[in-house]
Amino acid sequence: MKLFGIFRKRKQGEPVIVVSGLPRSGTSMLMKMLEAGGVKVFTDGVRQADEDNPRGYFESEKVKELPKQTDRSWLREARGKAVKVISQLLPELPPENLYKVLFINRNLDEVIASQNRMLLRRGEKVDPASDERMRGLFEKHLAQTKSWLESSRHFKVLELEYSRVIADPVLQAQRIREFLGHNLDVDKMAGAVEASLYRNRAGSPKMVRKW
Repeated sequence: MKLFGIFRKRKQGEPVIVVSGLPRSGTSMLMKMLEAGGVKVFTDGVRQADEDNPRGYFESEKVKELPKQTDRSWLREARGKAVKVISQLLPELPPENLYKVLFINRNLDEVIASQNRMLLRRGEKVDPASDERMRGLFEKHLAQTKSWLESSRHFKVLELEYSRVIADPVLQAQRIREFLGHNLDVDKMAGAVEASLYRNRAGSPKMVRKW
């Protein structure tokens, strides 16, 4: 089995580093940390920084188009790099690559509040009565996604908690470095975390796990 794993890694190359989670959960912050620590990030710069993400979104339009693509070979270009993929799109990643996933969790009340503020700034209507329904949908989605990741052989996952990254960025940067097996600059990673951008706080951190 060990020899098979070595052969598989040689065939598929370096893992794609995937930063994932729900929208507004801290994925852009993780991308910024990785870039500061020395990881090349796979982005196209199409979506510019704004009031909701003043340090940038670190996205690629190719990722958003994954469900429509028949040829996803472009992902080979992201091997050894960090690419941001929201949790809903993780099943679209082809098994021809290995993936190391940094999955960031955030209090769902905070996620919903952040999403609502973004919608309001864009002039869209927000129905507070739908928040509880949205929370239920998120909980179901996260449970299904994590179960699927755990059973998928081409994924390895490290779960992180947004509030813990804010509270102790050095410790969380060390966990990321150990998981990725890269010689990352922990101090620069921690320095990329801006507690002032934690604008929707609620509850206490939940336990997370490392697979």
